[in-house]
Amino acid sequence: MPDVAIHSQPKAFGLLDWVGMSGIDTPVSLLTRKGVATHAVAKAQAYVNLKNPKAKGIHMSRLYLLLDESSNQPMTPASLSELLSRFLESHQGLSDRAYIDFRFDLLLRRPALKSEFSGWKAYPVHVVARHLQGEFSAEFSVDIPYSSTCPCSAALARQLIQQQFQHDFGQQASVSVEDVQAWLGSERGIVATPHSQRSIAQVKVRVADSAQQFPIEDLIDLVEGSLKTPVQTAVKREDEQEFARLNGQNLMFCEDAARRVQAALNEKPAYVDYWVRVNHLESLHAHDAVSVITKGVEGGYSPMP
Repeated sequence: MPDVAIHSQPKAFGLLDWVGMSGIDTPVSLLTRKGVATHAVAKAQAYVNLKNPKAKGIHMSRLYLLLDESSNQPMTPASLSELLSRFLESHQGLSDRAYIDFRFDLLLRRPALKSEFSGWKAYPVHVVARHLQGEFSAEFSVDIPYSSTCPCSAALARQLIQQQFQHDFGQQASVSVEDVQAWLGSERGIVATPHSQRSIAQVKVRVADSAQQFPIEDLIDLVEGSLKTPVQTAVKREDEQEFARLNGQNLMFCEDAARRVQAALNEKPAYVDYWVRVNHLESLHAHDAVSVITKGVEGGYSPMP
């Protein structure tokens, strides 16, 4: 059967930076910390460059079949490096660069704060691998939701509570502990509450070429542990109360949240580079508050938003 990509000449000559496919449905499996494979359905992109200006095109079916074949094994930096090498081997004389990425939701079972409950939470993940100028690199990013309570709003709420207390008890020579306790437990006592909002930390890290796996679960735990107010799944009242306590004890602007994540990542040398964007989806404003940080590696991630 005729192969147009080999025997046909292009109408115009030129190099192409990338040629390939996007939106490829593919299964992926990742090894958890316990060595158990967890599975997800991903959308993949697969590309090579076209360095021969006189070639009609690449062999897209070869990329697809190689990707399909690779889905039988867990996705690791080593397996993606091998896959990209095979991309290039299948395009000798045509390509010297290769790229693959996957987008999927990683479903993890997350425990409640206090009770015996637990529930499933989906974390959007993006895994990218490149083979450029003979060098391989791999990175992944994950979106991690959490709750943020505004320190300014908390201070203003406390001021209103103080004013209400002065209004209700200021004329009395003394106030009993019982009366104050009852007042604090009433709607009149807590006359104002600070505003809080669901927030998202977008964290991208580059892993060492020698990494045995993509430590996505470890990164999620690290970020949630540094922020201390992870969004919950199934909860009982004791969990909701603990969530309220954690929010009250961890007031933070977007700058505070970014610095907490920065400090946690700086303690992990396994992350060769990182880029973080924290987004506080404001409940007071119609816009979001954002802060961006990078590790500051020479030639590394750009600090652009």
